Amino acid sequence: MTATESTITTDARGVQLERIFDAPPALVWQAWTEAEHFARWYGPDGFTVPTCEFDFRVGGEYSLVMRSPDGWEMRNFGVFKEIVPGERFVATMSADMHDETTLTVSLEDLGDGRTRLTMRQDGWPDPQMAEGAGGGWAQALEKLAVELALE
Repeated sequence: MTATESTITTDARGVQLERIFDAPPALVWQAWTEAEHFARWYGPDGFTVPTCEFDFRVGGEYSLVMRSPDGWEMRNFGVFKEIVPGERFVATMSADMHDETTLTVSLEDLGDGRTRLTMRQDGWPDPQMAEGAGGGWAQALEKLAVELALE
C-alpha cells in the first residue's frame, strides 16, 4: 500500500490536512480511534507514544504522552465531542504546551480501496503555531501511511 503526500492549508487560527491512503476506510478509522493503533503512528518523526488511553465515545476522554527522541515528554488530552462511526469525529485537543484546540477528522471512501482523510485543527492562538502543527501532523500522517501498509 502506498499513499500520496499531505496537502496542508493554514489560516489565522487553524490548519487543515488532506491525504489519500491506499487503505480502506475501516482500517484508517481503526488507526485513529483505537489507542493501541494510534500510539504506533502519532507524533512527528522520531517521536513515540509510550502511554495512550482512549474512551472512544461521545463525552469520553483520551490522554497520551508523546516522547521526543531526546526524552522530552508532552501530555496530550481531550474529550470526544461528536462521532459518526466510520466517517467523522470531533474532539478537543489540549497539551502541556498549548491551550485547547478542536480536531475534526473525516474519512471519505473513494470506492477503490482508498480513503481520503481530511483533518482540521482549529483554535491556535496565532498562524505560526498553526503552521508548526501542520508540519507535525504531516509527519504523523506519513507514519500512519507506513503503519497502514503493514496491516
